[in-house]
Amino acid sequence: MHGGPATAVVRGPDGESVVLFSGELPEVLTDESVTGLLDLAAAILDTEELTLFHTCLLALRANGMRAGRRIEADGVVLTVYEG
Repeated sequence: MHGGPATAVVRGPDGESVVLFSGELPEVLTDESVTGLLDLAAAILDTEELTLFHTCLLALRANGMRAGRRIEADGVVLTVYEG
């Protein structure tokens, strides 16, 4: 969406899940933003992946969201990139 905030959850070329945000990284993930991300992710991720993603989001929320942050849960790594 041109000119407004947009978020997408997609599969990368190797099948990995990628969450794309436009604009600046939020400093704090609110309940509302976590719920919104989970709703978007549910269209792409299977049940197990969605559960792991939720776990990673909660850890990310507790530790702050900034570029370079890596969260690991059950052998799955969520990394925050900024580009």
